[in-house]
Amino acid sequence: MLYYLFNYLEKNYSIPGAGVFQYITFRMGMAVIVSLIVTTVYGRRLIDYLRFKQVGETIRNLGLEGQMQKAGTPTMGGVIIILGILIPTLLFAKLGNVYVILMLITTVWLGTIGFLDDYIKVFRKNKEGLAGKFKIIGQVGLALIIGLTMYSNPNIMISQEVKPPIKLDAPVEFHMKNNKPVYTQNVRSTKTTMPFYKNNEFDYAKVLTVFGKGFEKYGLVVFMACVIIIITFISNGANITDGIDGLATGTSAIIGVTLAVLAYVSGNTIIADYLNIMYIPDSGEMVVFMGAFVGACVGFLWYNSYPAQVFMGDTGSLTIGGIIAVFAIMIRKELLLPLLCGVFVIENLSVIMQVSWFKYTKKKYGEGRRVFLMAPLHHHYQKKGFHEAKIVTRFWILCIMLAIMTIVTLKLR
Repeated sequence: MLYYLFNYLEKNYSIPGAGVFQYITFRMGMAVIVSLIVTTVYGRRLIDYLRFKQVGETIRNLGLEGQMQKAGTPTMGGVIIILGILIPTLLFAKLGNVYVILMLITTVWLGTIGFLDDYIKVFRKNKEGLAGKFKIIGQVGLALIIGLTMYSNPNIMISQEVKPPIKLDAPVEFHMKNNKPVYTQNVRSTKTTMPFYKNNEFDYAKVLTVFGKGFEKYGLVVFMACVIIIITFISNGANITDGIDGLATGTSAIIGVTLAVLAYVSGNTIIADYLNIMYIPDSGEMVVFMGAFVGACVGFLWYNSYPAQVFMGDTGSLTIGGIIAVFAIMIRKELLLPLLCGVFVIENLSVIMQVSWFKYTKKKYGEGRRVFLMAPLHHHYQKKGFHEAKIVTRFWILCIMLAIMTIVTLKLR
């Protein structure tokens, strides 16, 4: 909202300094600051309110050190994160930008699903919460909205190099690159970024070429399948990772900073051209949203770090995981998520491996056996005697390493 206000003031009244709101980096910085203020200042009040209403976490005794001391800690703190994201975004982002609109929808959509889950657990005293099938339906529903919008919306395009003779389906831009003339057009496409592939670009439609010529037109099917899998897997991965103080929050903040960098370079035509990566018009505006996301995660970490004064609950964990997945899809970096979100992936796989192996061995030998002392993986290390603060710190270091490797892949072809 402030973007439009100051833009109006600059054009009509020439107010000094109003033009600074035209800069994405300035608005991103303001989004971070406001988000930090919202989550730290008003977060304290929300925690006190949750404690007053006795909205406390019910802890199952899993035999972990210090676990039962956390009983009664306020939960549903993910509301703080959601407010820390929504308020700065509404203030500083271009609300007419389709990418920003989709990110706001994602935040509210998954926040609602997570809130319902926590509400059933806390107020209805049902430890199972919202039935798993309804969570999956909600995640798939969001994936359908995101995928179909990206495929059909005329404002979601990529810049693609074209060679003469040129079809004038869209405006053509001309510039010099390596002393050679280059022509580009903004086109709708199912292309995405894929490391170690030709020019780091991969078209989902090419998956269907194995069936013969003409199947490329069904590329939407492959694209939608990938969107559904990615959103569901990463969202649940963040949910599983949120098992010890500060782990999911800090990891998400590191991932958020990386995605903000990727969005900025992908949405800036000069930098994208210099790095020889896919240029995505208007996507740079999402940097403002991601600034609010990182600020919200860091601000929440103020109260969620060991020993935690509040837990985010599914209200927060499902939301931050879904935001990361959708954001990566929209800047066409979703195939980098297995690397960037390696912590979420490992945590998710540890649960899948544990459950699968237990069921297999129980069926074959009559006795279930385990791969880990306990799943997800962070509980395995707790069982081995590691303090949870040390586990969290080491997972953060691993996440930073993966983030650096993700950025490096932009230049690996």
